[in-house]
This record gives sequence, structure tokens and C-alpha cells, in this order.
Amino acid sequence: MRDTVMQNYHHRCTLFRIAILLSLVLCPLNFLHAAQVENVRVWRAPDHTRLVFDLSGPVEHKVFSLRSPSRLVIDVDRSTFDAPTDALVFADSPIDRLRIGKRNQTDLRVVLDLNAEVKPRSFVLKRHGDKKDRLVIDLYDSGSKTVKTVEQVVKTPTGKRDIIIAIDAGHGGEDPGAIGPRKIYEKDVVFKISKELKAIIDAEPGYTAKLIRTGDYYIPLRTRRNKAREMRADLFVSVHADAFKNPKAKGASVFALSRRGATSETARFLAQKENEADLIGGVGGVSLEDKDDILAGVLVDLSMTATLASSLDVGDRVLKNMGSTTKLHKHRVEQAGFAVLKSPDVPSILVETGFISNPDEARKLNTHSHRQKLAKSIFSGIQSHFSLQPPAGTYIAWQKENGQQNIPVSYVVARGDTLSGIAKKYRVSVARLIQHNGLQDSQIRVGQKITIPAS
Repeated sequence: MRDTVMQNYHHRCTLFRIAILLSLVLCPLNFLHAAQVENVRVWRAPDHTRLVFDLSGPVEHKVFSLRSPSRLVIDVDRSTFDAPTDALVFADSPIDRLRIGKRNQTDLRVVLDLNAEVKPRSFVLKRHGDKKDRLVIDLYDSGSKTVKTVEQVVKTPTGKRDIIIAIDAGHGGEDPGAIGPRKIYEKDVVFKISKELKAIIDAEPGYTAKLIRTGDYYIPLRTRRNKAREMRADLFVSVHADAFKNPKAKGASVFALSRRGATSETARFLAQKENEADLIGGVGGVSLEDKDDILAGVLVDLSMTATLASSLDVGDRVLKNMGSTTKLHKHRVEQAGFAVLKSPDVPSILVETGFISNPDEARKLNTHSHRQKLAKSIFSGIQSHFSLQPPAGTYIAWQKENGQQNIPVSYVVARGDTLSGIAKKYRVSVARLIQHNGLQDSQIRVGQKITIPAS
């Protein structure tokens, strides 16, 4: 009898211990599964509106639409809302109002009152670097479609088309890029430089510039290069501002695509940093290295070889011209696996205008005069390239073929250059170069700017 009582006692004690253990285990789990919405941001792009919820942890969610009146409902499991909404601006968007409520006592319900039909898309982004877990809601405008641009290629009075330059201001929207001292955002600096560059290009007969992004919103990397192809661009220029772990790093750089990998440790670091921007923009977890399916096999190899050669040439000319305006980080075009440069048929370069992590360069990049000088030097390099290798059917090609190319080319002397070598490259005589530039003899120095007379 005593043994039976003791067995029952031990059995009850065991059950009690199990119950305590379960309560200790389950309660923290329930707590860990709860998440807070800590901040909400909204961005308007030409064809969609993006709503971003910053979260304290990962969540499960679902989205569905309701009609009469038109609403979008976002249910977030086991979450609470602790974010200010007063500063949210829904102007020019399909959202009239954002309302917050509870569902099943534990879940969060967000309701968007809409004033137009939309095509919703939602996804979550895991915590990455200094970025929190995020829930992203994209509301695509109903009926929006891509406009093909064969008819949009600008014609000059001669009937010859303009050379089209696609300018890509890096980052944007919820992706600020690098952040310099006094919260100077890369996305803002490079957008201002891009607008300066566009104005300079548009003012030159025979050239037209088009901005890949026209405001403060994010565009995925592959979409940027595809937009350049839709624009039928002759050149794609992606504008960025560097950042590095060492604040003393300084100078501008120009990159072209490397099919075999990066050419320096800095290039590898930057390529990884820029490619990871897609984790912020909304395609996290997707490898950008093996998804270029525009062309296949030999056609890609042939096209990429010619495109890369043009990219390296224009990149070299841009870099040399920038050297007369700002310090250079490297005196040759770097090559790295930037996803945004992987276009098989559009020559593409990535221009790093300086190190925003360097206090002195950040201060300069934040001034209009320096940004304008950078834009002018970038275009001088572009113009130098196309004056020698204009695309067929363009106004610049017509000028060259008919001996009417009156645009002098500026050339910045680099290490290893000789006047005879420059003369041979541009098909002019050494004597003419000496006379045109007022030189005493054939001696030249690194960094000297020489004007190539029009042929």
C-alpha cells in the first residue's frame, strides 16, 4: 500500500514538473512569435506605390481585396502596431487612408482605403545587415503597361536619330545607399548628379538622355538594365557614390562588367555591396549570377564581347576626364560582377563619383558646383567615345561621315601616353596636335588635357 502511494506521488510530481517545463517553454515561444510594426514608409513610383512596414521580428501575413468600397486588407499574425502614421503622405497614390485594427484578439489588421483599382503584391524581407525584418506591399496601378520605345527614339532635323544615354541614379526609395556624415544619403546625391548629367546631355545636339528613375523610389537591379534596353539606349551609365570601411578611402572610380570576377579586393567588396541592394529592393534570395536569360549560348558570348569592349573604352575616357575634376581612386577601369551592368547589348558603366564615407568628399558631393563639374566630366568622356565610334544611323555618325563633325574631343593624358600614340589613336598628325594645342614640342605630362581637332 505504501509503495502504491509513493508511486502515485512520484507520478504526480513528474506530471507537475512536465507541466512547469511546458509552461516555461511555451510561454517564451508565444512571446517570441509576437512582433511589432515599428515604422511605416510609403514611396510612389511611376507605375506603383510601395508601402514598407519595419518589424521587430519575422511575421506571417496574408493580403486580400474587398469591393464596394474598394479596400485592401493586410492581416499580420500575432502582431501589434506601434508606428506613427501622421507623417504618411498618400498624394498621387491609390491610397486614401490607412486604418488599424485587431483580428482574433492577437492578429493585426491593416486596411487601406483605395481610390483606384490596383494589383497588389506582397512579400517579406528577412533581417539583413542594419535592415530590420520588413513586410513590403506593392500596389501596381491597374492598366499600367510598358511602352515600347522604337517610336520614342529622338530624330534630328536631318532625319538621323539622337544617341540615347540611359542614366541610372543608384538606390532610391527605402534603399538610401551609403550614408555619409550629417546623414548625406547616396540616393539623393547621385540623383542630383544624374539630373545635372541629363541636362548637359540634352543640351548637346545629337544626344538625348533618359533617367531610369525619375524620383525617390527603388527599382530592382535587373529592371534597371532592362529599362535601358527598352529605351533602346546606346549607353547605360549607373551613378553611385562609394563607401568603404576605411573613412580615409577617397577618389572616383569607373567600373565595367567582369565576366570572370572582380579585379581587386575593393571591386569585390563594392560588387557584393551593390548586388545586395536587391535584398532591400525586394528580390532577396534570388541569385543574380545565373538568371540572365535574355539571350543564350554563343549569341550571348558574341554580344557580350562586343558590348564589353565598348564599355571599357567609354569607361576609360570617362575616368580620364573625371581625373581633371576630382581625385581618382584607381587610374584604370575596374571590372566586377555588378548585376546592373549585365546587359548583353547595351554598353554599360558604373561611375562611383567619390567616397561618401570620406568627410571631405562627402562635403564636396553635397555641393551643386562639384556635382555639376562631375556631370560635365562624365559627359566629356561619353562624347569622346561616341565622336570616334558613333552608332550607325545617328546624327553624330552622319556628321562624321560627311565631314561635318565640329565637336573637338578632350583627352586627359594618362600614364604611359605619348603624343604620337594619341595622334595615331585619333588619326591626326603629331604636328597638328602640337599646333592645335599651342604646345612647344611633343612633351606631355600626366593629367594634362589635350584637345583633339575635329577631323
